[in-house]
Amino acid sequence: MYKVHVDDIIKLREKTGFGIFDCKKALLEMKGNIEKAIEYLRKNSINKTYNSSDHNTNSTQGIVLSKVNSNNKKGIIIGINCETDFVAKNDLFIKLANEIAEIAIDCNDKNEILSSSIRNISIKEILFEHMTIIGEKLTLNFFEKLESYFVEKYVHHGNKIAALVGLSAAPKGVHIIGKELAMQVVAMNPIALKEEDIPYNFIEKEKEILKEQERRFGKSEDLLEKIIQGKIKKFLCEKTLICQKYIKNQKITVQNYLKQFNSNITITGYKRISL
Repeated sequence: MYKVHVDDIIKLREKTGFGIFDCKKALLEMKGNIEKAIEYLRKNSINKTYNSSDHNTNSTQGIVLSKVNSNNKKGIIIGINCETDFVAKNDLFIKLANEIAEIAIDCNDKNEILSSSIRNISIKEILFEHMTIIGEKLTLNFFEKLESYFVEKYVHHGNKIAALVGLSAAPKGVHIIGKELAMQVVAMNPIALKEEDIPYNFIEKEKEILKEQERRFGKSEDLLEKIIQGKIKKFLCEKTLICQKYIKNQKITVQNYLKQFNSNITITGYKRISL
């Protein structure tokens, strides 16, 4: 009878995340061949039924990761959900998320990511396997991509929020300015880059809400209109990235901050994901 070596069990466990007993059994069946043992575990894990009704369908825990390519021309953010904070901090889950993020940099949507492969196995299949290993529902719920002349990222501590910012040029020091702007997006969560990007219907709806709030105080329509205009202006400044107060210096706007760095550079776009 083949005798399983402890080192092989450890190696197989590190590669697959399966328990010691499962790894030992697979190595026995495959007579110590690690690659065949991995295949054995995969086949057997897929044959197990993952019953989603036994698990929380509102998976609000998870991880957010961001990557930019080597020349900073494009960046992505992905968000993978699990069910518990315990799994979100699990080394196997984090490793998987990082591998998916590396693949995602060359994809255009979630379906393309899920159909892409890691070690000749589709990401969709890998996620299912990890559900069986970990025992929780895992879902690639979020994907954003940004391409520009220069793209920088920022992932907030804890990997729950991330942002990308695109810039029109890449002068000296652009990595620092890009990260600072991405931090701004994470912290202040703008709804648009500039006022013109906010849909007209959205602004009109906000005006109606503000009017209803102010009418309770019995103000005249003329006075009401002036109050609403002032509040809308304030609202737009707070919600558009270039008009927001810069988080590290409330005396200036993001636009002012950017001009101080380089008057010829502009923000071309941004993306943000939070769990």
